[in-house]
Amino acid sequence: MFFQKEREVNKLKLVLPKGSLQETTLLIFKNAGFEIYSSSRSYYLTIDDPEIECVLLRTQEIPRYVELGAFDAGIAGKDWIIENNAKVIEVCELTYSKMGFRPVKIVLAAPEKSNIKTVKDLEGKIIATELVNLTKRYLKKNRVNAKVEFSFGATEIKAGNLVDAIVEITETGSTLYSHNLKIIDVIMESTPRLIANRNSWKDKWKREKIENIALLLKGALQAEGKVGLKMNVEKKNLENIIKILPAMKKPTISTLTDKNWYAIETIIDKNKAKELIPKLKKLGAQGIVEYPLNKVII
Repeated sequence: MFFQKEREVNKLKLVLPKGSLQETTLLIFKNAGFEIYSSSRSYYLTIDDPEIECVLLRTQEIPRYVELGAFDAGIAGKDWIIENNAKVIEVCELTYSKMGFRPVKIVLAAPEKSNIKTVKDLEGKIIATELVNLTKRYLKKNRVNAKVEFSFGATEIKAGNLVDAIVEITETGSTLYSHNLKIIDVIMESTPRLIANRNSWKDKWKREKIENIALLLKGALQAEGKVGLKMNVEKKNLENIIKILPAMKKPTISTLTDKNWYAIETIIDKNKAKELIPKLKKLGAQGIVEYPLNKVII
């Protein structure tokens, strides 16, 4: 009697950022169709895809470990990819942050009352930052000689007390302003990227798996801030309603069993719905339904 050998399941080792990006990242994966469960005491994640092994790691370290092959793929900010000088494949850009769906800024900041107006004023001065390599490259580009010190945290409070200036990640600038700091220069904007190990990218199965994850994540982000809208419209009102109805391309229009009526469906910006729906009603639209979207695949 012959026994069939159990098929070995392919596995993709995926690493996600722990910390400020963690909550938003897990939400985007959920909207993309992945249920991920985390424990406050564990760095190991449970995911409802048997082909994925998922863990959490500090975002600062993710590019380096993906480059070294400890993981096949991961999500890390562009700033940390540059900081680590990581040789990885950037599969796609994912525009989100801790507080919303926008890039963060890497800024040079100094005390409001200081005489520092431009980066040139930092000649011979001291700068504190977590992004040491990125800051040194920025100074070199601007031909400024300054000492760059690594900061283990609480960087804002050091400016004007322990150092002359800081390079810090900010989303709104509110934390900097609350510490009486001014932004001297925006060094770069940064967004998370889905990255892949170069050898993993050469593997046909892993590459396809990573590309599918990218497609779903981008679809989830594309759906943010948008809603679906559908309604029934009498033939005599169709032209006027189509004139004011936005769409990603063109609305979907189909006839009902009563040939004098049409069903219309479209996707619009969520913040426009409250103004658009009353106008549609006045123009004769009926059975108007607004519904949320998880993914929009373009």
